[in-house]
Amino acid sequence: MVEVMPQSGGSNPYGGYLGDYVRVAHWQLTVFESCSEHAKEQKMKPKAEVHSLLKPPSIWKLAGLLILLCSSRLYAQSVDLQVVVDAKAAAARAARMHAAPDITSATATGTFITFDAPGSVNGTFPAGISNGGDITGYYYDANFTGHGFLREKNGTLVAFDVPGAVNGTYPSGINDSGAITGGYLDNLFLEHGFVLAVNGALSTFDAPGSVNGTFGVAINPAGSITGAYSDANFALHGFLRDKKGGLVTFDAPGATVFGTLPDSITPNGSILGIYTNFFFFGFQRAASGAISTITGPGGLGGQLDPLNAGPPISINPKGTIAGTYFQPIAGNPFGGNYQVFVLSAGGTYVTFVAANYPPCCIWSAPSGISPNGTIVGSFNDGFDINHGFLRTSHGNLTTFDVPGAGTGNFQGTLPVGITPGGTIAGWYVDPTGLAHGFLFTPQGGE
Repeated sequence: MVEVMPQSGGSNPYGGYLGDYVRVAHWQLTVFESCSEHAKEQKMKPKAEVHSLLKPPSIWKLAGLLILLCSSRLYAQSVDLQVVVDAKAAAARAARMHAAPDITSATATGTFITFDAPGSVNGTFPAGISNGGDITGYYYDANFTGHGFLREKNGTLVAFDVPGAVNGTYPSGINDSGAITGGYLDNLFLEHGFVLAVNGALSTFDAPGSVNGTFGVAINPAGSITGAYSDANFALHGFLRDKKGGLVTFDAPGATVFGTLPDSITPNGSILGIYTNFFFFGFQRAASGAISTITGPGGLGGQLDPLNAGPPISINPKGTIAGTYFQPIAGNPFGGNYQVFVLSAGGTYVTFVAANYPPCCIWSAPSGISPNGTIVGSFNDGFDINHGFLRTSHGNLTTFDVPGAGTGNFQGTLPVGITPGGTIAGWYVDPTGLAHGFLFTPQGGE
């Protein structure tokens, strides 16, 4: 682990499903073409690891892919996409020819529970966990159609579909009372938002101005929902929907290209998320509607989860924010690495990486922060394997892997959130490329 304490910063301050997997492949090609002429010459085919990496087809995950692949352009570098991909793959191949390096971080101990939703054939993907330990997410059936599920704290698993969800139901958030929000795809693959109350009452909604889809991302204890919608130009805009159905839209100042992407909402109605301006930056929208920008130390952008496993920016009740930023590194084939920052309510930054052993291109990303300041997240190592990590507020860092997690490219462990008691939820990819849900309770809790 490497930590630094830069100077104090300034002010302190997921969705949009467009279609099925075939359309994801089409959008991927479009994204790659935008980034590299070389990609136009490639015959790109859908792959299982890409499917699990992207999870359900999401316009803003694809937007993220574009920025992810093009991020080094921000630093005036001319990078050929294939060179980047080949360099990362070559490093992983080279690494596998040698003994694994000593990992300085200790391994977290505790209890793992793994699960699959009933009816799951092509993967189970937890998307969110409530403070009480209830989990929601989705799974793919034999036809790669998504269905929602709820796993209660006692282990009971229930599957559900929104009426009219001909092409899939995709929950993304759950609050402490058990209300669930997300999106579903109709017969035309058009997306609509939904909220499912604990008593089974279901409401669907579309944001005003939505042409290419609306998706609920997160829901707070009061029942307020944040999410995004896609306009006629496929640009994304944020929204806030109250419990009674009143809905307002907003954009982060400076948002261009793909737009504004909310990812979480606090009990008091503060919304955190990211916006694009040829790169990703974070934002916080206060309950009053005022919006401020969140960046890494020194104004560095890259507030994106490169591993697509949880919200890229999280905040706890003390106002401490955990996020990702892109750190330029000379000689790195990608131009730099994704690292983690912790921003205190007072504006002080601490940064760290989950691992720093060779080979190059280890990316670290948080996916939640507890009231005590414990951060959970994942990192993709030089072997292209994903692992989980835990970092306490005192800086103690441990790593963990779900038993049965694969060790192939983009396989491994991917946490999505943490409860106040320290229980972690997520998903892992086994050696066959299939995703399963997991719960991890570290020994001693927090």
